[in-house]
Amino acid sequence: MTSPRSRFHVLFVCTGNICRSPLAEAVFNHYVQEEGLGDHFVVDSAGLDAWHVGERADPRTCRIGEKHGIDVPSIARQFEMGDFDRFDLILAMDRGHFGALRSRAPAAHRQKVRLMRDYDVPENQGRDVPDPYYGGGDGFQNVYDMLAVSCRNLLESLREAVVRPSLEP
Repeated sequence: MTSPRSRFHVLFVCTGNICRSPLAEAVFNHYVQEEGLGDHFVVDSAGLDAWHVGERADPRTCRIGEKHGIDVPSIARQFEMGDFDRFDLILAMDRGHFGALRSRAPAAHRQKVRLMRDYDVPENQGRDVPDPYYGGGDGFQNVYDMLAVSCRNLLESLREAVVRPSLEP
């Protein structure tokens, strides 16, 4: 998965783009910045539905980010077909999103769509990041815990492919 562009573009997708995907975007971007790799990545998030377009992330999402020293500045937007061209990797938060994205993807872009927890520890790969929207605060903490591991592993899996080529003369 290498990009012809100078930066690798990563998109996180959930239902409304106010809970899971903006938190994944913020956590992954935090790790990217922490590692000094900001020049190598473009990170964004989107929702499959337009219910919350233009809204900030859910306050509970922002609070859980803040609790862990991570700002969640995302403004909700809806996934667009052009995102298949703009992004090198599109990470679905659950199997429903994964199926919807894969079915919409032009054949040449289907391999870009992955499940977020495929970057989790082996026993959790293939599982969903559950939607915490209708639950209590514990759900947001649990989602953060899943995303923290998955985003760290995602960054490690991309580091060689993304950073190495830009270091070559």
